[in-house]
Formats: sequence, C-alpha cells, structure tokens
Amino acid sequence: MDTSGDIACDLVLPCRDEAPALAALLPAVPAGFRVIVVDNGSRDGSGALAARLGATVVREAQPGYGAAVQAGLDAATADLVAFMDGDGSFDPAELLPLVDDVRAGRTDLAVGRRRPSGRGSWPWHARLGNALIVTWLRRRIGLPTHDIAAMRVCRRADLLALDVRDRRFGYPVELLQRAVAAGWRFSEHDVSYRPRTAGTRSKVSGSLLGTVRTALDFARVLS
Repeated sequence: MDTSGDIACDLVLPCRDEAPALAALLPAVPAGFRVIVVDNGSRDGSGALAARLGATVVREAQPGYGAAVQAGLDAATADLVAFMDGDGSFDPAELLPLVDDVRAGRTDLAVGRRRPSGRGSWPWHARLGNALIVTWLRRRIGLPTHDIAAMRVCRRADLLALDVRDRRFGYPVELLQRAVAAGWRFSEHDVSYRPRTAGTRSKVSGSLLGTVRTALDFARVLS
C-alpha cells in the first residue's frame, strides 16, 4: 500500500464491519495504490484499524453500497480509481492487469470476472442472481461483460461524468448501463473469488434475504 506521493491509482474499499479482513488485505495491496477505506457504519473498529495500517479513511453515514462508493470516489485524487470489496474475497494483486489496460488507453472500464476459488465463496442464490442480471443486460443493452463489475478500474473523471445516482446495491447495474450508453470500451479479466474472511458477513450473499433485497435494488434501477 503506497502512502507516498507516487500514486498510480486510488483503491476504494467500501467497508462495514470488516476489520478481520482488512487486517490481512491492506498489507497485501501492491505498491502504487493509495487505499481509501470508506467506513459505512462499522461497529467493529474497521475504520480505526484501517487508519493504523496506513489507509485513508472516509466515513459515510448514509448506508448503502452506492453511497460508500461515491464517498470514496469523491475522496480520490488520482487519475485512475479502482474499486473492490474489502471482505478478503479478492486478491488486490489481480487489479494490476486492469490498471494496465486503462492506463495504456486500451479500455475505459476494466472489470474482473469472478471465478470461485474455494468452497462457499459464491453461494448459489447470489451466483444465480448475478447471472440473471448479467444475461438481461447482455441481451437488452449489449453489455460485453459476464459479471457486474465487483472489481473494476476506470478514470476518475470519466466516472464522475457518468453521474451514477443510485446509492444502494443497484449502483453497479446503473454504472454498467450508463457506461454502455456512453460508448465506453470494456475489457474483462478473470479474477479469483475466495471465501470471505472469517468473522465477516456479506450484506448481499450472506443470506437469501440479503440477496433478495439486492435483487430488488437491481430491479429498481433496471425499470
């Protein structure tokens, strides 16, 4: 995790009660990234831990994935900005090919296509919901990717110009719709998707109810 002035990319990690994951994740972030942890109402000391490990911590009181992402985007200053979950399910080193794609001008939005690498890393109900949404987007708007961009890299100015409005879990779907409409070029890379760190719980896939709530957010954005 680069805390010097030589920053190639800001990495935004939306976070709520993920201290056990951050303890292992933050030291694993490659050089050249400035990490921005957006504490979205944690009660387990996630923000304080992230600050001790050298991350920039932003506190966002409005609950919701989109609200946390937007707060991180507003706090970013680098030309390139990356986003991924802070629950330990992603390897931050796998951001590097995505950053290279955008920095070289080959693409406007580089995304990771999740490939489960451990038992229980992607519950069936969450994987089914993702597949249905992506299939619908591919058929309706010609989305060229096969996942909803849980890991992604783009230029900060371009993302701000998209003016994504959703502040809940519909944010990624609205982002993809707006990016396609704006004529963005996409690239997609396989990334490993690991079981989240013990002691953390997904707000989306951690329960069937969480997945249903997220699906309703998706449906609201798609309507």
